[in-house]
Amino acid sequence: MIKVLFVCVHNSARSQMAEAFLNKQGQGDFLAESAGLEPAPLNELVAKAMSEIGYDISGNETNSVFDFYKEGRKYNMIVKVCDTESGQKCPIFPLTLRVLNWNLPDPSEFVGTDEEKLIQIRALRDKIKDLVVSLINEFKDLDTSAETRN
Repeated sequence: MIKVLFVCVHNSARSQMAEAFLNKQGQGDFLAESAGLEPAPLNELVAKAMSEIGYDISGNETNSVFDFYKEGRKYNMIVKVCDTESGQKCPIFPLTLRVLNWNLPDPSEFVGTDEEKLIQIRALRDKIKDLVVSLINEFKDLDTSAETRN
């Protein structure tokens, strides 16, 4: 089982979508969690966009990456879905085999009416889904044989 942590600034949108996609698409091979540098409430428009394709994240809580670090959680892979500058603030988790930087736009910064924002969020959602599918295909055979990593 490959344990993956998705990190973004608020854990309210991008990382939540990525976590949901990986836990469903990579079921059995991957286990995903998500956290933020500065957790904020879940983005309701993101929850709506996810529900449109059958993913209910409306009840998800947001988490702090620093709390996960202090708890001593271990991951085989960290995926930073925020911009590169914000991603540099992420703590370094011991024994992590891979760190990926996806550098995706933050939905909290989208402008326009709710419908205009939803159009942008849907495009981002679909991009994240494609990235997750690529991650699964590329890393499903990642050697995690050292059980201390889990």
